[in-house]
This record gives sequence, structure tokens and C-alpha cells, in this order.
Amino acid sequence: MKRKADTQSNGHDGKGILKKRAKTDSEPYKYGVISSLINDELLRSVRSEIKDNVHFTPKETDIYKIHQSGDLANLDGLDNAALEKLPSLLRLRDALYSTAFRKYVATITGSGELSGRKTDMAINVYTPGCHLLCHDDVIGSRRVSYILYLTDPDIPWKEEWGGALRLFPTKTFEDENGEKTKVPSPDFTKVLPPAWNQLSFFAVQPGESFHDVEEVYHAANKEALEKEGGRIRMAISGWYHIPQIGEDGYIKGAEEKWGANSSLLQLQGNPDRYDFPQEQPSTVEIPIESADDKGFEEADLDFLLKYMAPTYLTPDTLEQVSEQFLEMSSVTLDGLLSKKYAEKMKTYIEKQEATPLPPTSAEIEKGSWKVARPPHKHRFLYRQPSNKTSLEKESSELDPITELLQVFLPSPQFRKWLQIATECEIENYDLIARRFRKGLDYSLATSHDGQPRLELGLGLTPTPGWGADEDEEEGDGDEMKPNGSDKKSIRAGTPNGNKIAEEEDDPEDVGGHEVYMAGDDDEADGDAAVYKTFSDAEDDNVLFTMLASWNKLSIVLRDSGVLKFVKYVSKSAKGDRWDISASYGVKEIDDGDDVEGLEEMVALESSDEEEVFNGFPDSEDSDSD
Repeated sequence: MKRKADTQSNGHDGKGILKKRAKTDSEPYKYGVISSLINDELLRSVRSEIKDNVHFTPKETDIYKIHQSGDLANLDGLDNAALEKLPSLLRLRDALYSTAFRKYVATITGSGELSGRKTDMAINVYTPGCHLLCHDDVIGSRRVSYILYLTDPDIPWKEEWGGALRLFPTKTFEDENGEKTKVPSPDFTKVLPPAWNQLSFFAVQPGESFHDVEEVYHAANKEALEKEGGRIRMAISGWYHIPQIGEDGYIKGAEEKWGANSSLLQLQGNPDRYDFPQEQPSTVEIPIESADDKGFEEADLDFLLKYMAPTYLTPDTLEQVSEQFLEMSSVTLDGLLSKKYAEKMKTYIEKQEATPLPPTSAEIEKGSWKVARPPHKHRFLYRQPSNKTSLEKESSELDPITELLQVFLPSPQFRKWLQIATECEIENYDLIARRFRKGLDYSLATSHDGQPRLELGLGLTPTPGWGADEDEEEGDGDEMKPNGSDKKSIRAGTPNGNKIAEEEDDPEDVGGHEVYMAGDDDEADGDAAVYKTFSDAEDDNVLFTMLASWNKLSIVLRDSGVLKFVKYVSKSAKGDRWDISASYGVKEIDDGDDVEGLEEMVALESSDEEEVFNGFPDSEDSDSD
């Protein structure tokens, strides 16, 4: 990522190219906006060169969905024929990293000297559905982040199209030892919409410069999209770095010290203690008898039939479920809830969705739902079981979600059913109800520490359009779908040709799918909120995917090295994503047992798709961040 020094940069020093009209502010942290920065004729030429000659790769991970060019720092390495096609882009790059403009940016941000040799920039294109979730940009020697917008100069960008740079404030907490920790709020407070020839920039500050890029929203229809120029949010994005050897301002060891301090500031004060929701495992006081006893008492069946479809309580079905789980370490069951209880649940959720939510997290939390935080790890609404005094209430007094959390899922009857189905002995459990609001919510990839555990996901999303077969009839335990039938990969980056796509992405891709991925052993101690896909199209690290669904239960045996996330829910979804997420701690499995954990599924070959339980189909490609 190095280029020639300023004195050898093709003679471009920024004169006649850059017009400096900065508007700056310090809330929620120091940032600046410069309108009409570049000579208009030059910038139009840059945009034309990009559209005609630059190659873009669609990329998607837990944290973003974008189309991206290669690193523009490598322009100097292109052959003469290629460079001749990008003269304006090369001129612009050199002007942005010229001595005069770097000093200008450094003065505004208070960042200190900035490198002109270490350029770090790429072209990012956001089409409808694309987004970048909350993060602070703290990597390596970055000191200042910037975005120069190249939206259509003849069709002004409208704020309601989305795509804004949004800044998040932080709150400082002090613990009993006097250690202070900055935590970002789940609500952004500054919105900077894109505009042609506008530069937005801010100082990179560990634990403070949290921001995201708002989703570019889908148009009402194809005709409207064409009239609006495709809603293509094109921008040159990059960073200014600490000076390198031989540059003015270079200090030996400064880059290493900056990186070490950045890591320290990000970890200072044990920030995990300010993550919500916190795990609340409940220990099983009276273990269920051995699962060898396949029978239920009549009272047990009466209890379970209130909540579960009768098919899943028959010995033959339970045996099928158990066989599938032992073979694949996971199983997916359609129509788990009984018809009567499912209808009660759907009525309740539809009523909730019809009631507008308050606009801020503080107002939402005056009710029964809380907001997951911090946003660089996750954001969704959640409810956890309340204290045991609530269990004394009659179940008829509880709403359906609370009843599942506090009566059905913690019950010894359901635990016995689960032990029979999985042949795992349960030691504790942790339950949470989640609501992922469209256009707002997600959870980024995390792992967990400790022994393998059973994780259950009960889909309670009543709306259609989440990527499943829309012709599928709602089940009531009459059939079990092939395991992994809802599998959906994180797509690999593949070139889309030399021109920017002018049409909307697949309108059915609204996110909301829960993904299990094999973790990278070499990065086990890294930031658990970030994961990487692989650039090799033959490499498949997606193990299991569950789409947002109605009345469908997934059971997965998850090892500590397996990452999990819920993809951001697009504003174009027909409703919110609802589920119950449950974790059941199990006794350590002996090495000789058949169940080896979810991570080993990646090595299993797919079996015949005509079988009732057929394993996982080959996944699509995945890509590297």
C-alpha cells in the first residue's frame, strides 16, 4: 500500500483541483464535511473512468454488503495501457494525498502528521440493499477516515434513499475500581447524507469513532428505480495513516505505539460487562432421569400437548429426530408448536407489529422490551425470563412469548423431550426472546467459551418473503424438512463486469438469516465481533443457516470455535424477524461418542437429496473481508 513520495507524484499537488470549504463539528466526535471539493469537470471525468474501466466485486459478510474495487494504491503498478484509461482518477488520488491537502485535513482533525506515501483507498458502490454496520475503523496505523461521494451529478441524492454516514455517541462508565469505559449508544445522533462532490471525514479514535453506513433502500418499483438513476451510492473511501520512514513527521516506533494504545483503549475497563443482554444461565436443580427411558407420564404428555404438535411426541418421530441429530449434530423441525398455540402466538405478534414502536431506545425500554447493545456487536429488541416470582402466575395471565420463556422451555417435561431427541444430558439453560426490527437490527459474529452446548432457535416470524419456499404449506409437525433446507451462504465476491450494476439486487434477499460458521483457529483470540469469509471460492466455512421462519425449530450442537450471527434485516422486509433463542449446557461428551459437534459438519459429504434427512447441500461461495 505504498506509492511514490510527494516529490515524485506526477506533479499533482492539488492546485486547481481542490476547493476547500469545510464545515466542521465535534459532536458526537470530531468530523468535517466539505461540499464541492473537487473541480466539477475533473470529478465527472473520474466517475466516467470508473464506470468504464474499474472492476467491482460484490462482497458480503456479517457486517457489510457492498460492491468494491481493488486497492487504488496499486494504480502506480498498472501498465501504461491501463494507466492511460484512468488519468483523472490518478490525478485525483495524488491531489487527495498531496502535502497541502494532508496538512489541511490534519489541522481540522487534530490528528497529527499524515502520510503521503501510504495511500489506502478503494471505490465502494452501494446499490439497494447494501449497508455497512457499526464499527470504529480502528485498524493498524489509520488516523483519519474519509469518503468522497461520486453519486450521479445530474440526479441529486435524496435523503430518503438512505446511504447516509451515521455517527454514534458514546457514554463513559466508571466501575468500582475507577476504570472508565466508553460504550457506543445503540442510537446514532448525526446523519450525513451523501451528495455529489462532498467529502466527509473524521479522526479515527479507538473506542469512540463509531459509525455506520445506512442501508440504501429499495425503490417502490423498477420504473422508479430507473428514474432515480438506480440509487447507486458510489464513493471513494479511504484512510490517512501515520507517516512512514523518510517522511516528515515520522517517529520511530510511533506506528507500533499507536496500534498498541488503540488495542488497549478498546479493551480498557472490561467493556464486556456493559454488553446487553448478559447471559443468565439457570442451573438444573433436579436432573432428568437417563434418556434411555423413552416414555412420558400422562401428566407430562398433557403439559407438552398444550404447546407441541402431537407428531413430535410419538416414539417413531422422536427416534427419527434423534437419529438425524446424532448423524449431523443438528436438526430442523417444521411446525413444532401446536396449531392452537401457534395461532395464539401469531395473533399476538401481528398485534405487536401493528403497534408503532417509540423512536429511541430509552423510550422503548420503558416497556417490556430492552435494546441489545453495543451496536458494534449487536442491536435488537429482547426479553429474558424475569425472576421466579413470575412463575407463580397462571400461564393464562402471561402473553405467549413470556409463557414460552418462563413455563414451556424451562420445564422438566421439555428438557426430557430434548434429552431424548439429542441424547445429551442437560445441566443448565439460558433463554431469550428476540425481535429484529427491519431496517435496524442484526447480531455480528461471535463465538462462545466453554464446552459444546445445545442451541435452539424457534422461528416466530409470521411474515413471508424471507427466502423460503413461498408455496410451502404451514405445517403442524406433519413433516420434517431435510436438514439444512434453508441453507443460504454468504456469497463470494465475483466480478460483475466493468460496469456498475444498474438494477436492484434480488428483492427477496432481505437478510434475517441466522448463520453458523467455522471459526479461524489462528484468530481465536481476535475480536469476536468480526469474522472473515474466505476468498477462495472452493472454501466453504458456512456450516448451517436458518432463515427467518414461522413455527420452525432448529437444534444445533455448537462447539466453542463456531461463530454465529444474524444478518442485518433490510428495510424492504415485510415485517420484523422474531424468535426464541435458547442455549442448553450439556455434560461433556466422551471422545468415543458419535456426536462430534457442529464444526465437523463441514467435512461431511452431502448425501442423496431424496432422503428424508439428507444433510447439507453444497453451499455457495464465500468471500474474504
